[in-house]
Amino acid sequence: MTTKIHLACDGRGLPLAVVVTPGNVNDSTVFDTVMDELRVPRGGAGRPRRRPDAVIADKAYSSRAIRRVLRRRGIRAVIPERADQKANRLRRGKAGGRPPAFDRELYKARNVVERCFNRLKQFRAIATRFDKLAARYKAGVHLAALILWLREPAQDPLSDRT
Repeated sequence: MTTKIHLACDGRGLPLAVVVTPGNVNDSTVFDTVMDELRVPRGGAGRPRRRPDAVIADKAYSSRAIRRVLRRRGIRAVIPERADQKANRLRRGKAGGRPPAFDRELYKARNVVERCFNRLKQFRAIATRFDKLAARYKAGVHLAALILWLREPAQDPLSDRT
């Protein structure tokens, strides 16, 4: 009865999309579901964007299929290459192709995702799943994410102007 939370967050560490799956589900198989639920709020008026500027993910999301999906949608992928993928590419020589682009400086911002998980796990019901039904646990995760959004001070775009 394990559960895994997959999420996408913004640069402030606020959850944008949350998906709850059984604990034995691989991270890369849920990537499309998380991206489909993603809505990036705009600073002003207008509907939320469905396409972020970049996706910063860990090595669990390093696959050709994910990189292809991101490239097709025009999203920059900042995902390190796994050691086995690198070894296979190097073993094949020229036929292995070139290494995928990777921005080390931008990848340093990935700790925001870990901090978002830590903020969610401050809620006891999220850290230790007490709910028997997955739907109730998912509702609790969504409520915790909503509370994180409500705790964040409002950013008024007009406040920058003096």
